[in-house]
Amino acid sequence: MQTNFTPEQLLEPGVAESEKILRKCVHCGFCTATCPTYVTLGNELDSPRGRIYLIKDMLENGRAADEQVVKHIDRCLSCLACMTTCPSGVNYMHLVDNARAHIERTYKRPVINRLTRALLAFVLPNPGRFRLALAAARLGRPLAPLFKSLPALKPIGAMLELAPKITAPKSRFAKPGSHAPAAAKRGRVAILTGCAQPVLKPGINESTIRLLTRLGIEVVVPNGEGCCGSLVHHMGREEEALQDARRNVDAWTRELDAGGLDAIVITASGCGTTIKDYGYMLRMDPAYKDKAARVSAIAKDITEYLTTLELPKPKEPAGLAVAYHSACSMQHGQKITRQPKDLLKSAGFIVKEPAEGHLCCGSAGTYNIMQPDIALTLRDRKVRNIEATGASLIATGNIGCITQIASGSNLPIVHTVELLDWAYGGPRPENVPAPRSCREGS
Repeated sequence: MQTNFTPEQLLEPGVAESEKILRKCVHCGFCTATCPTYVTLGNELDSPRGRIYLIKDMLENGRAADEQVVKHIDRCLSCLACMTTCPSGVNYMHLVDNARAHIERTYKRPVINRLTRALLAFVLPNPGRFRLALAAARLGRPLAPLFKSLPALKPIGAMLELAPKITAPKSRFAKPGSHAPAAAKRGRVAILTGCAQPVLKPGINESTIRLLTRLGIEVVVPNGEGCCGSLVHHMGREEEALQDARRNVDAWTRELDAGGLDAIVITASGCGTTIKDYGYMLRMDPAYKDKAARVSAIAKDITEYLTTLELPKPKEPAGLAVAYHSACSMQHGQKITRQPKDLLKSAGFIVKEPAEGHLCCGSAGTYNIMQPDIALTLRDRKVRNIEATGASLIATGNIGCITQIASGSNLPIVHTVELLDWAYGGPRPENVPAPRSCREGS
């Protein structure tokens, strides 16, 4: 794609990086076939190619974002399916992130939209605030239909409907500290506690720590780490995201220097995509760029890390049929496609792959709150494909997908690591059916 930026414009790092990305686009349109919003809405401006044109026009002309640009960029899920499809290597992720930061700096949103986004940015990255918000949401749930009937307040209605009826108690595994290996020590890792996940489903990290310590891995929950920054990053709140990244880089660097780390283990693939990008995000910060690159280099999804270990024979050969939902941030963001399925098969599960597995479920961070209609359409499409497999349960590697899909299906849905923990000696995850052999023998 030919660009016409001035030398003065290219002095701005975000514009300079965007210009390099734009030049790689050859207008081929391959991205439209796998873009969930284009497949759903059929509007060229709701495809990656259409958004690229809008971003180019906005940045080249040095103008503030307008209502049309904001509408179509806001509809982007950042699922990154376009990057998997693109034959030219266009880094759409960094391009749309730069566009969102530009929007945040130059566009004044309607007041209710602005307040809703500010509320999400204030609450979701903080587990304490999020826990209080969920308690309030349970009281407000009866008002969800009223909110959903008012266009500007639809996100509030979606938020109320997505809130769980029961909030799990705080987990001791979320507290900073070290969990010693139960067998001969084979390694040492840090684990990301996260922000929303330990509130919505603390059992995920509990399963991870149990499994790893049984395998001889010391697991450290570092003091001072917190939200990875992805939630505010995808809202264009760039400085807040960088502050989160710096805080985590400091926490993990302390552990790297103190006792060494084989990996930083991440159990939410959305967080993993962002943490693996810390080196890029902090590339302009001389105090952090090297440390951030060091952190990104050892960040691994839990399934990535488990494939580096020698696993024992499963203690619980389940024989259950599991529909594996590959989160967009897993398959497109991190390019992890084989490891989770291989691990599940080795653990004794029958893995079913739903049709249209490349399409997003509609979760995408806060997307199912801010764009509830599109998210609902994508969720229902995903659930139909999953249930068509005839599987007994669903496994995935991202808390957002778990919450989204569970809101539209009665099938049990768990994190992949919960099934692996069970297969290798841990407890059976809640709501997961017992293996047929156990039911027949009882």
